[in-house]
Amino acid sequence: MEEAKASSAGLEALAFRLTERLAADAAAAGNGKNLVFSPLSIYAALALAAAGARGRTLDELLEVLGAPSRDGLAEFVRGLAERALVDRSPAGGPSVMFACGLWHDKTRELRPTYRAAAAESYKAEMRAVDFHRKPKKSGKRINKWVAAATNNLIDSILDPSSVSKQTDLILANAIYFKGKWDVPFNKKYTKDGKFYLLDGSTRKVPFMRTRMRRYIACHPGFKVLELHYGRGEVSRESPSYSMCVFLPDARDGLPGLISDIARTPGFVSRHQPRTDVVVRAFRLPKFKIEFSRPVTGVLRDMGLELAFKQGEADLSDMVEEDEDGRTLALEQIVHKAVIEVNEKGTKVVAVTGGFLRGAGCKRRPRPVDFVANHPFAFFVIENRSGAIMFAGHVLDPSN
Repeated sequence: MEEAKASSAGLEALAFRLTERLAADAAAAGNGKNLVFSPLSIYAALALAAAGARGRTLDELLEVLGAPSRDGLAEFVRGLAERALVDRSPAGGPSVMFACGLWHDKTRELRPTYRAAAAESYKAEMRAVDFHRKPKKSGKRINKWVAAATNNLIDSILDPSSVSKQTDLILANAIYFKGKWDVPFNKKYTKDGKFYLLDGSTRKVPFMRTRMRRYIACHPGFKVLELHYGRGEVSRESPSYSMCVFLPDARDGLPGLISDIARTPGFVSRHQPRTDVVVRAFRLPKFKIEFSRPVTGVLRDMGLELAFKQGEADLSDMVEEDEDGRTLALEQIVHKAVIEVNEKGTKVVAVTGGFLRGAGCKRRPRPVDFVANHPFAFFVIENRSGAIMFAGHVLDPSN
């Protein structure tokens, strides 16, 4: 139980550190660079690598993931896969898919203990392919798996030409989530309005509107909106999903708010609304965001270095030794994500791939305004476990 709590806190910490760093990168790239990614997908992919690591490489991975031990990490991810990430669509709830895949060159057999751990704790599919002689064809097989795991929302995780004859193993994690709001928005109230960018310029975008009560918490300098997803038939063990929108009061206040979130443990959970309130003015833009980039550099800056160093990485619990004594090292971590928010709900999906080579409002509140007409952050959360499945920010809904 204590190890699960520690791993959960580690996932939260990784989510917020990645949010801050990726948000800073987006800001440096220019105005309007929206962001969406899955902390849980990146966490699961790194955990799958940790299951085959030893020595200082394992210690480094555990530190970045905030996990006390390899066994505790595996137990935590397995618990999420078996409870928080179970498909609820047959019962009328959200459609959820969680999939891990692992492809190894047929000359580098997986160790039996690693194969068992990958299957049992990470629900991983494992396939032998011919990276060394047919790298491009092997890359196409991996992309085909990604498309199937994400209902074709993401058709590839890698450029087949990026797979080389030196590639020994590729691992990937995919998370798909499609949920309808518990209380949907009425399309007939959606109207265009001004959205203010960080530089003060504006864009005309469609805003969802409502006069119904909503879960909103008011805090000094910002407000939080929580939109719950319909759960269908509910049991005691049913997961509960919601999207939290963190809206700074100031039009240019998002960078400071993200910094506060990243530096304060438990910030998101402590500031989630506890009750619904009467809404006066309400506007939330519809948006769709796509994100695709390597996150290797970000992870290096966060302390994950040994795992990427040829000759120094120790991932020897993953595959059997080959005749030449070549060791494995992570070559790169690639992440892709897509999110779409509209009147009905949310459709969001993410894939992570690793290449291995050699105080809410009071009980009787006054009506509250929630007008998200300037940059804001969002988090999609499974509330029973506290797992942050997706995170990001909207700088320009029209982009």
